Amino acid sequence: MRKFFKVLKWIGITVSVIIIILVIVVAFRQNKTYDAPYPAIHATKDSATIARGEYLAYGPAHCSGCHTPQSDDSKIAAGEHLPLIGGRDFKIEIGTIRSHNITPDASGIGNFSDSEVARALRYGVTPEGAPIFDFMPFHNLSDEDLTAVISFLRAQQPVKNDVKRMDLNLIGKAVYAFLIKPVGPVGEVSKSIKPDTTAAYGSYLANSIADCRGCHTARNLMTGEYTGESLAGGLKFDHPESGISLVTPNLTPDKETGRIYGWTAQMFMDRFRKGRLIKESEMPWEQFQQMSDNDLRALYNYLTSIEGVKRNNGPITVKYEN
Repeated sequence: MRKFFKVLKWIGITVSVIIIILVIVVAFRQNKTYDAPYPAIHATKDSATIARGEYLAYGPAHCSGCHTPQSDDSKIAAGEHLPLIGGRDFKIEIGTIRSHNITPDASGIGNFSDSEVARALRYGVTPEGAPIFDFMPFHNLSDEDLTAVISFLRAQQPVKNDVKRMDLNLIGKAVYAFLIKPVGPVGEVSKSIKPDTTAAYGSYLANSIADCRGCHTARNLMTGEYTGESLAGGLKFDHPESGISLVTPNLTPDKETGRIYGWTAQMFMDRFRKGRLIKESEMPWEQFQQMSDNDLRALYNYLTSIEGVKRNNGPITVKYEN
């Protein structure tokens, strides 16, 4: 019996040492940094370029859907172009992540160079080199559009708003320590892409600007890893406060399970013009409502040109189950 308790004691000591080492490593890796290239992007005061950046920020790139506080939602819904002061809380399983102030104030991006802002968007690292959670998948934004966005950000009125970056729980800190790394562009980044109504431009909108894949693909919300086929839907967002969960629909043109199968371009556009019909929807309807007819046609042409994926995700709204 004494031998048994002796073995148990050493097991307890070993487990305790492992836990202590793990805690130390996790704490140390909260300050990990990465190297990444600095894109040769420079803001301009050209009015057309700034206008393009503003359209992207308040439209298809939906920057205003994240970089404004929740308290401003009604003003955003009314079409106001509010300063992008950040401070929106995103409460997920690993803790709370907050959007940054991206006005040209010192508390925002005022002390960042253009190339540091461009690097954050394209390679997912802060000016200090810390990895950014991949909520802004603009890695393949063309040089011209990246210039437009940064030019617009510089043209805003500076607004002071210090925002604490994130509050992670223990699991979140472990995830950040070992799983979160910078995400860069796929393939070669285009210098310029001409807007039109083609499926090719629609692909650029869907995958490099509007991030349709980010919600309409099943993924692990703890790590961000994709677990399903692209645009086939199935990602569930829980809303316990209202007692429902929302499941993203299949956007591929599968004739049995595709949400928009059989829709005309006009039907697709009309749906976007109606805006938010489900209050809890994660879709940035207020921003997508501001997309031009040509951009919506391009998006429709792309979604109806891809290969259909058979995936029945059930109803969009289901009862929340803890």
